[in-house]
Amino acid sequence: MDNDLGGFLQLRRARIRPEDVGLPSHGRRRVPGLRREEVAQLAGVSVDYYIRLEQGRGQNVSDAVLEAIGRVLRLDDTEQAHLRHLIRPARTARRSASHGRQAVRPGLQLLLDSMTGTPAFVLGRRMDVLAWNALADALAGFSAKTPDGRNQARQVFLDPTARACYPDWAAVAAETVAYLRLDAGRHPDDPALSALVGELSVKSEDFRRLWADHQVREKTYGVKRMIHALAGELEFGYESLALPGDPDQLLVAYTFSPGTPTAERLALLASWTAEAAAR
Repeated sequence: MDNDLGGFLQLRRARIRPEDVGLPSHGRRRVPGLRREEVAQLAGVSVDYYIRLEQGRGQNVSDAVLEAIGRVLRLDDTEQAHLRHLIRPARTARRSASHGRQAVRPGLQLLLDSMTGTPAFVLGRRMDVLAWNALADALAGFSAKTPDGRNQARQVFLDPTARACYPDWAAVAAETVAYLRLDAGRHPDDPALSALVGELSVKSEDFRRLWADHQVREKTYGVKRMIHALAGELEFGYESLALPGDPDQLLVAYTFSPGTPTAERLALLASWTAEAAAR
Protein backbone atom coordinates (compact mmCIF):
# COMPACT_ATOMS: atom_id res chain seq x y z
CA MET A 1 0.00 0.00 0.00
CA ASP A 2 1.01 3.67 -0.06
CA ASN A 3 2.88 5.43 2.74
CA ASP A 4 -0.08 5.18 5.10
CA LEU A 5 1.84 6.71 8.01
CA GLY A 6 2.95 9.75 6.04
CA GLY A 7 -0.47 10.34 4.53
CA PHE A 8 -2.16 10.00 7.90
CA LEU A 9 0.17 12.46 9.65
CA GLN A 10 0.09 14.98 6.81
CA LEU A 11 -3.69 15.11 6.71
CA ARG A 12 -3.97 15.27 10.51
CA ARG A 13 -1.64 18.28 10.72
CA ALA A 14 -3.41 19.91 7.76
CA ARG A 15 -6.60 20.16 9.81
CA ILE A 16 -4.93 22.00 12.74
CA ARG A 17 -4.80 25.79 12.42
CA PRO A 18 -1.71 27.53 13.86
CA GLU A 19 -3.88 29.65 16.15
CA ASP A 20 -5.43 26.46 17.56
CA VAL A 21 -2.08 25.62 19.18
CA GLY A 22 -1.01 29.15 20.11
CA LEU A 23 1.10 29.92 17.03
CA PRO A 24 0.82 33.11 14.93
CA SER A 25 -1.19 32.58 11.76
CA HIS A 26 0.21 35.48 9.74
CA GLY A 27 2.46 34.90 6.74
CA ARG A 28 2.00 32.94 3.58
CA ARG A 29 1.64 29.17 3.88
CA ARG A 30 2.05 26.78 0.98
CA VAL A 31 -0.07 24.11 2.68
CA PRO A 32 -2.97 24.35 5.13
CA GLY A 33 -2.51 23.60 8.78
CA LEU A 34 0.73 23.11 10.68
CA ARG A 35 4.16 22.84 9.11
CA ARG A 36 6.35 19.85 9.92
CA GLU A 37 8.76 21.99 11.92
CA GLU A 38 5.87 23.37 13.98
CA VAL A 39 4.66 19.87 14.87
CA ALA A 40 8.23 18.91 15.78
CA GLN A 41 8.66 21.98 17.98
CA LEU A 42 5.37 21.48 19.81
CA ALA A 43 6.01 17.74 20.28
CA GLY A 44 9.54 18.32 21.57
CA VAL A 45 11.41 16.40 18.86
CA SER A 46 13.87 17.49 16.18
CA VAL A 47 12.58 18.54 12.77
CA ASP A 48 14.73 15.87 11.10
CA TYR A 49 13.31 13.20 13.41
CA TYR A 50 9.72 14.19 12.62
CA ILE A 51 10.40 14.37 8.87
CA ARG A 52 11.85 10.85 8.96
CA LEU A 53 8.76 9.73 10.88
CA GLU A 54 6.41 11.10 8.20
CA GLN A 55 8.52 9.37 5.56
CA GLY A 56 8.01 6.06 7.32
CA ARG A 57 11.66 5.86 8.43
CA GLY A 58 11.14 6.34 12.16
CA GLN A 59 12.61 3.62 14.33
CA ASN A 60 11.96 2.77 17.99
CA VAL A 61 9.53 5.60 18.59
CA SER A 62 8.77 5.93 22.29
CA ASP A 63 5.29 6.07 23.79
CA ALA A 64 6.06 9.55 25.09
CA VAL A 65 6.80 10.82 21.58
CA LEU A 66 3.68 9.20 20.16
CA GLU A 67 1.55 10.75 22.88
CA ALA A 68 3.16 14.16 22.33
CA ILE A 69 2.48 14.04 18.59
CA GLY A 70 -1.06 12.89 19.28
CA ARG A 71 -1.65 15.85 21.58
CA VAL A 72 -0.31 18.32 19.01
CA LEU A 73 -2.44 16.84 16.22
CA ARG A 74 -5.44 16.47 18.55
CA LEU A 75 -5.92 12.80 17.77
CA ASP A 76 -8.84 11.02 19.37
CA ASP A 77 -8.40 7.60 20.98
CA THR A 78 -9.07 5.72 17.75
CA GLU A 79 -6.66 7.88 15.75
CA GLN A 80 -3.99 7.54 18.45
CA ALA A 81 -4.32 3.75 18.38
CA HIS A 82 -4.15 3.83 14.56
CA LEU A 83 -0.93 5.86 14.74
CA ARG A 84 0.62 3.24 17.03
CA HIS A 85 -0.39 0.47 14.65
CA LEU A 86 1.13 2.29 11.67
CA ILE A 87 4.43 2.89 13.47
CA ARG A 88 4.60 -0.50 15.16
CA PRO A 89 2.93 -3.00 12.83
CA ALA A 90 2.34 -6.25 14.70
CA ARG A 91 3.15 -9.44 12.83
CA THR A 92 2.21 -12.21 15.21
CA ALA A 93 1.30 -15.77 14.32
CA ARG A 94 -2.32 -15.13 15.29
CA ARG A 95 -2.50 -12.11 13.05
CA SER A 96 -0.92 -13.91 10.12
CA ALA A 97 -3.43 -16.73 10.53
CA SER A 98 -6.30 -14.26 10.34
CA HIS A 99 -5.31 -13.34 6.78
CA GLY A 100 -7.23 -16.35 5.47
CA ARG A 101 -10.97 -17.01 5.58
CA GLN A 102 -12.29 -16.63 9.10
CA ALA A 103 -14.59 -19.16 10.71
CA VAL A 104 -17.41 -18.59 13.19
CA ARG A 105 -17.71 -20.82 16.23
CA PRO A 106 -20.77 -23.13 16.18
CA GLY A 107 -21.90 -21.70 19.49
CA LEU A 108 -21.93 -18.21 18.02
CA GLN A 109 -24.16 -19.35 15.16
CA LEU A 110 -26.52 -20.84 17.75
CA LEU A 111 -26.56 -17.49 19.53
CA LEU A 112 -27.42 -15.70 16.29
CA ASP A 113 -30.22 -18.16 15.55
CA SER A 114 -31.69 -17.62 19.00
CA MET A 115 -32.03 -13.88 18.32
CA THR A 116 -35.29 -14.36 16.44
CA GLY A 117 -36.57 -10.81 16.90
CA THR A 118 -33.36 -8.96 16.09
CA PRO A 119 -31.43 -8.84 12.81
CA ALA A 120 -27.84 -9.78 13.69
CA PHE A 121 -24.70 -10.88 11.91
CA VAL A 122 -20.97 -11.36 12.50
CA LEU A 123 -18.59 -8.98 10.77
CA GLY A 124 -15.03 -10.17 10.27
CA ARG A 125 -11.81 -8.95 8.73
CA ARG A 126 -12.01 -6.68 5.67
CA MET A 127 -15.72 -6.16 6.45
CA ASP A 128 -16.66 -9.70 5.39
CA VAL A 129 -20.01 -10.88 6.76
CA LEU A 130 -19.24 -14.31 8.21
CA ALA A 131 -22.57 -15.46 9.71
CA TRP A 132 -26.11 -14.18 10.16
CA ASN A 133 -29.54 -15.03 11.47
CA ALA A 134 -32.81 -15.39 9.58
CA LEU A 135 -33.96 -11.81 10.09
CA ALA A 136 -30.64 -10.37 8.90
CA ASP A 137 -30.87 -12.65 5.87
CA ALA A 138 -34.36 -11.34 5.14
CA LEU A 139 -32.98 -7.81 5.19
CA ALA A 140 -29.77 -8.31 3.23
CA GLY A 141 -30.08 -11.64 1.37
CA PHE A 142 -26.73 -12.89 2.64
CA SER A 143 -27.45 -16.54 1.88
CA ALA A 144 -28.04 -15.78 -1.81
CA LYS A 145 -24.64 -14.08 -2.22
CA THR A 146 -21.14 -15.40 -2.77
CA PRO A 147 -18.55 -14.80 -0.01
CA ASP A 148 -17.14 -11.88 -2.02
CA GLY A 149 -20.64 -10.49 -2.45
CA ARG A 150 -21.13 -10.52 1.31
CA ASN A 151 -18.29 -8.05 1.80
CA GLN A 152 -19.85 -4.80 3.04
CA ALA A 153 -17.29 -2.54 1.39
CA ARG A 154 -17.94 -4.11 -2.01
CA GLN A 155 -21.67 -3.88 -1.41
CA VAL A 156 -21.54 -0.17 -0.57
CA PHE A 157 -19.30 0.88 -3.46
CA LEU A 158 -19.85 -1.68 -6.23
CA ASP A 159 -23.48 -2.81 -5.87
CA PRO A 160 -25.55 -0.60 -8.21
CA THR A 161 -28.52 -0.77 -5.81
CA ALA A 162 -26.58 0.52 -2.77
CA ARG A 163 -27.39 4.21 -3.21
CA ALA A 164 -31.08 3.45 -3.43
CA CYS A 165 -30.84 1.13 -0.42
CA TYR A 166 -29.17 3.69 1.87
CA PRO A 167 -30.79 7.16 2.01
CA ASP A 168 -27.66 8.31 3.87
CA TRP A 169 -25.29 6.67 1.40
CA ALA A 170 -22.55 9.32 1.71
CA ALA A 171 -22.34 8.84 5.47
CA VAL A 172 -22.42 5.04 5.14
CA ALA A 173 -19.65 5.18 2.54
CA ALA A 174 -17.44 7.41 4.71
CA GLU A 175 -17.92 5.17 7.76
CA THR A 176 -17.15 2.07 5.69
CA VAL A 177 -13.85 3.45 4.40
CA ALA A 178 -12.85 4.77 7.84
CA TYR A 179 -13.38 1.32 9.37
CA LEU A 180 -11.52 -0.39 6.51
CA ARG A 181 -8.61 2.05 7.05
CA LEU A 182 -8.53 1.03 10.69
CA ASP A 183 -8.36 -2.63 9.68
CA ALA A 184 -5.51 -1.84 7.28
CA GLY A 185 -3.55 -0.21 10.10
CA ARG A 186 -3.98 -3.28 12.30
CA HIS A 187 -3.07 -5.71 9.50
CA PRO A 188 -0.58 -3.94 7.20
CA ASP A 189 0.76 -7.16 5.68
CA ASP A 190 -2.57 -8.69 4.62
CA PRO A 191 -2.49 -9.41 0.86
CA ALA A 192 -6.25 -10.02 0.68
CA LEU A 193 -6.93 -6.59 2.19
CA SER A 194 -4.48 -4.97 -0.22
CA ALA A 195 -6.26 -6.70 -3.11
CA LEU A 196 -9.66 -5.48 -1.86
CA VAL A 197 -8.43 -1.89 -1.55
CA GLY A 198 -6.91 -2.12 -5.03
CA GLU A 199 -10.13 -3.47 -6.51
CA LEU A 200 -12.28 -0.77 -4.92
CA SER A 201 -9.81 1.96 -5.89
CA VAL A 202 -9.91 0.89 -9.52
CA LYS A 203 -13.68 0.50 -9.72
CA SER A 204 -14.95 3.37 -7.55
CA GLU A 205 -13.93 7.02 -7.73
CA ASP A 206 -15.81 7.66 -4.48
CA PHE A 207 -13.77 5.00 -2.72
CA ARG A 208 -10.49 6.47 -4.03
CA ARG A 209 -11.42 9.94 -2.77
CA LEU A 210 -12.45 8.72 0.68
CA TRP A 211 -9.47 6.39 1.04
CA ALA A 212 -7.12 9.31 0.36
CA ASP A 213 -8.59 11.17 3.37
CA HIS A 214 -7.02 8.66 5.83
CA GLN A 215 -10.00 8.87 8.20
CA VAL A 216 -10.27 6.08 10.79
CA ARG A 217 -13.27 5.09 12.89
CA GLU A 218 -14.34 2.16 15.04
CA LYS A 219 -17.64 0.46 14.25
CA THR A 220 -19.34 0.72 17.63
CA TYR A 221 -22.90 2.02 17.51
CA GLY A 222 -25.08 4.38 15.53
CA VAL A 223 -28.19 4.71 13.39
CA LYS A 224 -28.74 3.18 9.98
CA ARG A 225 -31.59 3.87 7.59
CA MET A 226 -32.33 1.61 4.66
CA ILE A 227 -35.04 1.10 2.07
CA HIS A 228 -35.98 -2.54 1.55
CA ALA A 229 -37.60 -3.65 -1.70
CA LEU A 230 -40.49 -5.32 0.16
CA ALA A 231 -40.62 -3.71 3.59
CA GLY A 232 -39.97 -0.12 2.58
CA GLU A 233 -38.10 2.42 4.71
CA LEU A 234 -36.55 1.08 7.92
CA GLU A 235 -34.58 2.84 10.65
CA PHE A 236 -32.42 0.94 13.11
CA GLY A 237 -29.97 1.60 15.85
CA TYR A 238 -27.00 -0.73 15.71
CA GLU A 239 -24.64 -2.04 18.36
CA SER A 240 -21.32 -3.74 17.56
CA LEU A 241 -19.73 -5.99 20.18
CA ALA A 242 -16.17 -7.35 19.91
CA LEU A 243 -16.18 -11.08 20.59
CA PRO A 244 -14.11 -12.45 23.48
CA GLY A 245 -11.21 -14.48 22.16
CA ASP A 246 -11.36 -12.97 18.66
CA PRO A 247 -11.21 -9.16 18.42
CA ASP A 248 -11.27 -9.47 14.63
CA GLN A 249 -14.95 -10.48 14.77
CA LEU A 250 -17.84 -8.20 15.72
CA LEU A 251 -21.38 -9.20 16.59
CA VAL A 252 -23.57 -6.53 14.99
CA ALA A 253 -27.22 -6.27 16.05
CA TYR A 254 -29.88 -3.92 14.67
CA THR A 255 -32.21 -2.52 17.32
CA PHE A 256 -35.62 -0.85 17.14
CA SER A 257 -38.39 0.11 19.53
CA PRO A 258 -41.64 -1.89 19.70
CA GLY A 259 -44.63 -0.26 18.04
CA THR A 260 -42.58 1.80 15.60
CA PRO A 261 -43.10 1.64 11.81
CA THR A 262 -39.82 -0.25 11.56
CA ALA A 263 -41.01 -2.89 14.05
CA GLU A 264 -44.26 -3.38 12.13
CA ARG A 265 -42.56 -3.56 8.73
CA LEU A 266 -39.89 -5.93 10.00
CA ALA A 267 -42.57 -8.25 11.41
CA LEU A 268 -44.26 -8.33 8.01
CA LEU A 269 -40.93 -9.04 6.32
CA ALA A 270 -40.23 -11.90 8.72
CA SER A 271 -43.69 -13.33 8.02
CA TRP A 272 -43.27 -13.09 4.25
CA THR A 273 -39.83 -14.70 4.45
CA ALA A 274 -41.10 -17.57 6.63
CA GLU A 275 -44.00 -18.23 4.23
CA ALA A 276 -41.65 -18.22 1.23
CA ALA A 277 -39.28 -20.67 2.96
CA ALA A 278 -42.17 -23.01 3.78
CA ARG A 279 -43.29 -23.33 0.17
